[in-house]
Amino acid sequence: MWWIAIVGGLIGLAHILPVPFLLDAAAGDRAVWRMPRRSTPTIYLTYDDGPNPTTTPDLLDLLRDQQVGATFFLIDRHVTDETAPLVRRMFAEGHAVALHSHTRGYMVMSPSKLARTLTAAANRIESVSGARPCHAFRPHAGWRSVTMYAALAKLDYRLVGWGWMLWDWNWYRPRTGLATSSRILSRASDGDIVVMHDGDESAPFADQQQTIDASRLLIPALRQRGFAFGTICSPPSA
Repeated sequence: MWWIAIVGGLIGLAHILPVPFLLDAAAGDRAVWRMPRRSTPTIYLTYDDGPNPTTTPDLLDLLRDQQVGATFFLIDRHVTDETAPLVRRMFAEGHAVALHSHTRGYMVMSPSKLARTLTAAANRIESVSGARPCHAFRPHAGWRSVTMYAALAKLDYRLVGWGWMLWDWNWYRPRTGLATSSRILSRASDGDIVVMHDGDESAPFADQQQTIDASRLLIPALRQRGFAFGTICSPPSA
């Protein structure tokens, strides 16, 4: 029936919109979907689902060459002995590192279980890199719940989302660097959080070249418009 299609569509859209509004409003400063305005307009590049040994090294090279700091939201099970050097490099080159999840299952965990899960992920990052991730968490596809916010409150973490449509999912069409950069440039404004993917939650070695291509196009174009680049949280001091 037609109403089933409508409800299904709304549910499907929920993961790309800054909703549920009431839940985020109740969370107050713990819910972050854009950053405060600065005297110099600032964009926040964030990368999800890594570290990915296929893509992340080239992305880090690009960010280093362009002298741009970004925020990497890492999936716990992708932090391995093989990817540990990439995590160390993120910290060493002045990027911020935060936590991400690979499944919507985190939203149905009890507050205590989720707090333990996130703490274990932070401990793993610290064990392989010598530095602790900042107190920021991005749930898979933005799906969140009352219990998730309760867990974040226990840990004094913030839930970090993204600006409307400022990301690289393209309605089941192939992702390309040009399409992603064009979409972001058409809407970018001061304080926007941009999310792209240097990894894939279900394919940790999948090539995400389109993210490197998009970043290569975006950074000079945004600079030409007068934007600076910031990180969601301050990287650890050297």
